[in-house]
Amino acid sequence: MKKVEFYSADWCPFCMRAKALLDARGIAYEEINVDRIPGFREQLVEMTGRMTIPQIIIDGEPVGGYDDIAALDRNGELLPLVQG
Repeated sequence: MKKVEFYSADWCPFCMRAKALLDARGIAYEEINVDRIPGFREQLVEMTGRMTIPQIIIDGEPVGGYDDIAALDRNGELLPLVQG
């Protein structure tokens, strides 16, 4: 399985939804809470080109946020993407 990085914040409802989706599909991920690392949100923007959270990165490639992974899941593309 590919490495999945999940950038989130405790207060974010879309982060909770993304986490629930990943958990429901049995996808292991490393969760990084951006609010606990001073200045990290700016670094995340540089990494992904987006200011919003959650952000999911699979094997170093930004995939997007909750709406993006939910669409991949609906189309049957999320698990194959993660499983490689």
